[in-house]
Amino acid sequence: MIPRYSRPEMVAIWEPQTRFRIWFEIEAHATDKLAELGVVPKEAAATIWAKAKDATFDVARIDEIERVTKHDVIAFLTHLAEIVGPEARFVHQGMTSSDVLDTTLAVQLARAADILIADVDALLAAIRRRAFEHKLTPTIGRSHGIHAEPVTFGLKLAQAYAEFDRCRARLVAARAEIATCAISGAVGTFANIDPQVEEYVAEKMGLTPEPVSTQVIPRDRHAMFFATLGVVASSVERLATEIRHLQRTEVYEAEEYFSPGQKGSSAMPHKRNPVLTENLTGLARLVRGMVTPALENVALWHERDISHSSVERMIGPDATVTLDFALARLTGVVDKLLIYPQNMRKNLDKLGGLHNSQRVLLALTQAGASREDSYSMVQRNAMRTWEHGEDFLTNLKADKDVTARLSVADLEAMFDEGYHFKHVDTIFRRVFGEA
Repeated sequence: MIPRYSRPEMVAIWEPQTRFRIWFEIEAHATDKLAELGVVPKEAAATIWAKAKDATFDVARIDEIERVTKHDVIAFLTHLAEIVGPEARFVHQGMTSSDVLDTTLAVQLARAADILIADVDALLAAIRRRAFEHKLTPTIGRSHGIHAEPVTFGLKLAQAYAEFDRCRARLVAARAEIATCAISGAVGTFANIDPQVEEYVAEKMGLTPEPVSTQVIPRDRHAMFFATLGVVASSVERLATEIRHLQRTEVYEAEEYFSPGQKGSSAMPHKRNPVLTENLTGLARLVRGMVTPALENVALWHERDISHSSVERMIGPDATVTLDFALARLTGVVDKLLIYPQNMRKNLDKLGGLHNSQRVLLALTQAGASREDSYSMVQRNAMRTWEHGEDFLTNLKADKDVTARLSVADLEAMFDEGYHFKHVDTIFRRVFGEA
């Protein structure tokens, strides 16, 4: 996590002061329930809130204590006692450090998911607007990077919209799965604390109780959360890669907005490079790179070991902050994307009508020719167009084997571009609910 690729709202979730505030709230809510159950004095619970509710925790002091204790939660509790006084002895009754740490991480990841979901919503709105703007803008579809059949630029964006709509659903599911609370003691048996405390803290922190924990919340939940972030990052990269290819000089059908005063190269003043989408490709690699460590965290020893901790201290902030930045950047790219229909038309016409080959093939089979013969007739005329730059329709009209099956009028009708777009409205209704 570096400032260059960070946004303040997401960064704030991972600030030490935020983390210590969540720690305090968990401890204080647990003490409240213990007081209600008669385990600790109600006056003590009230004092803890009164003295620490609005306190600013001294991060440097906590770090100083931790250098001695070698234990972050004990360092925090020691500092809390400095703020609260004697009543602090009633804090953390029957709890273990992971009760605080894991529940806090659940709160942080849930809050991060809320921001990411909002990011995707903003991206979806931008994609939708541009999709309808270019719903019927014709362009060539490519398979293997080679011209295939016509599509519309709006359909390209509809595909991206549907993908990010799925990403949103995955984030919602990942948030629900990660938002669990464990206040179950040293090995998850509630030996020294009532399960009602866990239920109470979960409600107060906006979580659900973990059905069965060890000393920790099971890490399959976290693995799924970070895997989801990896999938979303891959979807970011897919759209970014599409834009990068479309901006290539030889294609030039779309282009990142080039702002006044922007420079593309220190050596070549003419350059206008797809730097934002290239950057997004790199950021996606980083987020995906954090998925494997999360998966490897699942296999902890027995009721718990600490091998997951160092991983999560890094990938929690880094993955969420990086993906938040990437989604916001992609939204800006889509919103300001320069789109060049005239170049789409030029590229669409570049191969002399070859993109109609399948329609001619099907018509020949329906006119009685075998599929093998039909394919041979169409391909030999297509190859002449490829190799000599001849017009495909002209070649077909001159082929007696073809015209023995199809009239010139039939052939000309098969080169109607609108044929390829007759179901655009159907697809838009499927994706957007309207056309």
